[in-house]
Amino acid sequence: MKILWIITALLLIVSFLSDRRKTIEAVKIAFRRFKKLLSDFIILLALISIALTLLPPERIREMLKGPGLFIGTIVGSIIGSITFIPGFISYPLAGILKKEGVPYTVLAAFLTTMMMVGILTLHMESNLFNRRFALIRNLTYFLIAIITSLAIGVIFGEIP
Repeated sequence: MKILWIITALLLIVSFLSDRRKTIEAVKIAFRRFKKLLSDFIILLALISIALTLLPPERIREMLKGPGLFIGTIVGSIIGSITFIPGFISYPLAGILKKEGVPYTVLAAFLTTMMMVGILTLHMESNLFNRRFALIRNLTYFLIAIITSLAIGVIFGEIP
């Protein structure tokens, strides 16, 4: 992470030496956008905290493992679409869920929607781009996640 900060600082210095006026203007624009997104980001963090409180790993396991492959895949994709958990947490969670017997198809639906679809981030994404783009992106990624999970189910022999 430190290397990214160093690279960013060096590039900002190069930009500043190249054209001070444009660099200062770009930093001002970036700061204004950051301030605009900050309130949405704080709300997002609060919603994620609530979602993780309401859906602890044990409850997620029960919902994903219990109802069977088809329902589990649907439930996994819905939960994944609603929650937003970073990769460094979601991959170990998937390992735990796999040890508990959750099928690969369900895990794939859960993880891919968690990483690619963002119902909780939809408002912020709509503000950043526009509502139509955000909805189309999320729907497209949801469909890709379902196709991916079905393909993984076929590859691992869970779907004939």
